[in-house]
Amino acid sequence: MPHQKRNTILFLLLTLGLIFLFFVNISLGSITIPFKEIYTSLTGGQASKSTWEYIIINYRLPKAITAVLVGMGLSISGLLMQTLFRNPLAGPDVLGLSSGASLGVAFVILSASLLPSFLSTILLSSYGIVLASTLGSTAVLLLVLLVSQRLRDTMAILIVGLMFGSFTSAIVGVLTYFSSAEQLQKFTFWSLGNLGNLSWTSILILSVCVGIGLFLSIFSIKSLNALLLGENYARSLGLNFKKARLIIIFATSILAGSITAYVGPIAFVGLAVPHIAKLIFKTSDHSVLYWSTLLLGAAIMLICDAISQMPGMEITLPINAVTSIFGAPIVVWLLVRKRKMMG
Repeated sequence: MPHQKRNTILFLLLTLGLIFLFFVNISLGSITIPFKEIYTSLTGGQASKSTWEYIIINYRLPKAITAVLVGMGLSISGLLMQTLFRNPLAGPDVLGLSSGASLGVAFVILSASLLPSFLSTILLSSYGIVLASTLGSTAVLLLVLLVSQRLRDTMAILIVGLMFGSFTSAIVGVLTYFSSAEQLQKFTFWSLGNLGNLSWTSILILSVCVGIGLFLSIFSIKSLNALLLGENYARSLGLNFKKARLIIIFATSILAGSITAYVGPIAFVGLAVPHIAKLIFKTSDHSVLYWSTLLLGAAIMLICDAISQMPGMEITLPINAVTSIFGAPIVVWLLVRKRKMMG
């Protein structure tokens, strides 16, 4: 009972913290907006300055919602991959989906000059880049699913995913070698990630995709708990391992693929957040870990986005750089800590 009470208090604090961080995220930027004005605007009232209201509704609110969706989706896909492969360093990009998305975008951006002008204009629009990214990650997903049907060994799928990632990265490397400085700059900007370019329509589509991925992963909680002690143990409990593995891979693919398509590849969130959740809640039960990872992922992404806005300054840091600066030391510290505990 004390353990359950502790978890309830932690979940309550996490939820309140997430709401607070959501308001902080909207408040901070080159212009600081008071919480009272944000609350008034979000509840249908009129802010005391029309410019504040415009900034909140058209720029900061969509970005904050995107940060929450990205944080939730990537952290859950990281949890799914780490449990499925029983590898603490597995992340959402382990299946090569991010590399597939990068390849699709690289083809569009770096090969646009070879196409007729009207076609390159369409492809280089934000929708064209999203479509290319989606097709790239979907192609890799279909290949991984095809391979997973043939292979019994989960570790073999991990290796195949990494090989797909290496292969697509090599093609991207060849394309960048033959590209102009302008094309390279555009591709580099995409690869650094951006939460602030989404329209309300794009946010709606991303919400649906993330929602489907999270819905599938909720149904995988029992399977994930069974997989903690390995495939053979899971099978002895009567788990249809092949079906469970397929659902987990499909859920991860929808989450990581759609997020990469809309905001670019975001590093370390999927890798670090599940470890932080395990550290705080001191459990390996996925019925607790799922919800804690979900809330922590959203909270950490809001913090990273707030840092990237450089409050009080005009400049904005690339979100991928911030998540890497934030995530890399955590992963190193976790590895050192784990080694000390084992020692």
